[in-house]
Amino acid sequence: MRQHDHHARLLRLLPLLVENRRCARPRFYQDRRRHRRRGRCLPDDHGAAGGGRRQHRGRRLHRQRGGRDQGRHRRSPQLGRKGAAGQVRHRVVEIAQEEKSRRATVIGQKWNVMVTGGAGYVGSVLVPQLLAAGHKVTVLDLFMYGEDVFNAVRDNPNLRLIKGDIRDEAAINEALRGNNAVIHLACISNDPSFELDPGLGKSINYDCFRPMVRAAKKAGIKRFIYASSSSVYGIKDEAEVTEELSCEPLTDYSKFKAMCETDLAEEAASGFVTCTVRPATVCGYAPRQRLDVVVNILTNLAVNTGRIRVFGGTQKRPNLHIQDMSAAYLFLLQQEDAKIDGKTYNIGYENHSLMKIADIVKSVVGNNVEVAVEPTDDLRSYHVSSEKIRRELGFAPTHTIEQAVSGLVDAFRSGRLPNSLNDPRYFNIKMMQNISLK
Repeated sequence: MRQHDHHARLLRLLPLLVENRRCARPRFYQDRRRHRRRGRCLPDDHGAAGGGRRQHRGRRLHRQRGGRDQGRHRRSPQLGRKGAAGQVRHRVVEIAQEEKSRRATVIGQKWNVMVTGGAGYVGSVLVPQLLAAGHKVTVLDLFMYGEDVFNAVRDNPNLRLIKGDIRDEAAINEALRGNNAVIHLACISNDPSFELDPGLGKSINYDCFRPMVRAAKKAGIKRFIYASSSSVYGIKDEAEVTEELSCEPLTDYSKFKAMCETDLAEEAASGFVTCTVRPATVCGYAPRQRLDVVVNILTNLAVNTGRIRVFGGTQKRPNLHIQDMSAAYLFLLQQEDAKIDGKTYNIGYENHSLMKIADIVKSVVGNNVEVAVEPTDDLRSYHVSSEKIRRELGFAPTHTIEQAVSGLVDAFRSGRLPNSLNDPRYFNIKMMQNISLK
């Protein structure tokens, strides 16, 4: 049993221990102690009379001189103030004070964090926020989308950038050096990109995962947060897809995400706190922009062509603002070990149909946008519940899809996303084709 589990159990038992200590003494002993404080003695169990004030005072003087009470006047260790129950109660109070101090330390702790894939879509928002919160950050990334994503924070002394591959053991060990936490974001990040080269996808998304986890443990990493995917559930009939439902991945991308979750659970160890996140599809503006996810696709087309196409329209898709995604990782870093160790959390927010998302985009961009609905064979719907992380930890997203669309519209119209229909940097699959990653 881990120490924090033992402490928690003792704290839960405190009221019972105190009550038992009160009830353990028969009424006779309670009366005797009360009368002794008043200077009198009551008869004992055998009916023998006490010695009144004189006898009580004599015993007290005898004890002060180093003597011991004898016979029936000797105090039972089970009933004394220093008895077992009293000692346990005293220890429980000490533990409660230790726990209070430890919790305050965790909440205010500054981590040294290695972020794999930190120059990607989510990482380009997360890393500056980690730095702003006072954490030290090491980014391990291939920087295949450019190295300018951190221009705003490049001079921060708490930022270390390492250009390297997570499949390279030497690069992993170098990036782990001096750190005590890992946020693992790096992967081939969607089905089309994965299917472009399944062998490459497997080598990045799965084959190197367990070796990296073991290297992290060996390096003394205390906390490991893994970015999985809500796609591991497959198709579910349930109205709310919760973490308790089984994983039934439909694609290799999703299958290897689920397998990594299993591997991480199998590597559990004392002092190595792990947590798995299953995010919804992320949307919104970022320094390293993606325009190949649903909300961002529709907004790009609406602003730059005046026309968007919706295939089907009734399918539901869970989405999450990129600011909330980043906030979730920061939030998990500050949680107590016992609250998140071995846990898995869905993180999503709005579960709208594709047609509803199109309507939101149209209302933000302008009513002159044309929406064309086309048939499709892909009628899969996902409705991911994020109630668990709200209930257990108190985390709740605060940014809407409408806000994500507004941020993107502003970026397009201000010129921060030039050539957004054709530049391969905005589209993972196009970029992979261009650089021939192996």
